[in-house]
Amino acid sequence: MSKTLTKANIVERIHEQVKGLSKKEAVDIVETVFSTMKEVLEKGDQLKLSGFGNFTSRDKRPRVGRNPQSGGRLTISARRVLTFKPSHLLKGAINSSSKS
Repeated sequence: MSKTLTKANIVERIHEQVKGLSKKEAVDIVETVFSTMKEVLEKGDQLKLSGFGNFTSRDKRPRVGRNPQSGGRLTISARRVLTFKPSHLLKGAINSSSKS
């Protein structure tokens, strides 16, 4: 069974590992980091986290799709999508931990 890491879990880990940091300060740090990441991606800029990976947002053109229930054609509207490409270090860490 897989576990989910939440923002609250991240705050708790930071609070535990950084001595002298209050829970409120840990919350503020995590909120600031995520807010900054969101702002960068909303502007369309690339977010590069060394040793972790790259987040990019890109625009997709409208395209023709089909309704799986009726089989009818429909237009899928243009939209912006977020992509993530993990670094080689992250890929290596994931692959080595899955062998254990």
